Amino acid sequence: MKYEVLVGDRSFEVEVNGAMLRIGNREFPASLTSAPHGPFRRLGLPGSSRTFAFSRSREGWILHRAGRSWIVEVTDERTRTVRGLVGRPPVAANDGSVRAPMPGLVLRIEVAEGQAVAAGAGLVVLEAMKMENEIRAPAAGVVRRVLVSEGQAVEKGSALLELDRQG
Repeated sequence: MKYEVLVGDRSFEVEVNGAMLRIGNREFPASLTSAPHGPFRRLGLPGSSRTFAFSRSREGWILHRAGRSWIVEVTDERTRTVRGLVGRPPVAANDGSVRAPMPGLVLRIEVAEGQAVAAGAGLVVLEAMKMENEIRAPAAGVVRRVLVSEGQAVEKGSALLELDRQG
């Protein structure tokens, strides 16, 4: 099975074929095992292993290792094909702007300019189709500018704020 794995701004093509793992052009044996109780996974590679903790968020998975956290989005081939057909703007652009994933009404702004935020922290709450949707930080950083105000209607892909990423 092929996957596209997005970690922060970096994208990797990953293929899992039994006990073989291919990342880009490199192929090697690998195993991923779960701890009996809890969010821990152990990735076994030739000559080494690494332990990670995973938690779920709206933007994907949050991977924790050695005191650092990353938002990880894993997309399989079918989902990638569907997204290519219908289009889906990224929540965070390379310029640090955090964008609305859907049209909606800004209910709350949960941060202020100059505020440091952790990966996964709530930034803005949008109401769309009578549901509240919390837009979270794609990475740790500092809020450079808030570009919307409470009560403002936004379109899909509209910039909500700018984030200077850290790490």
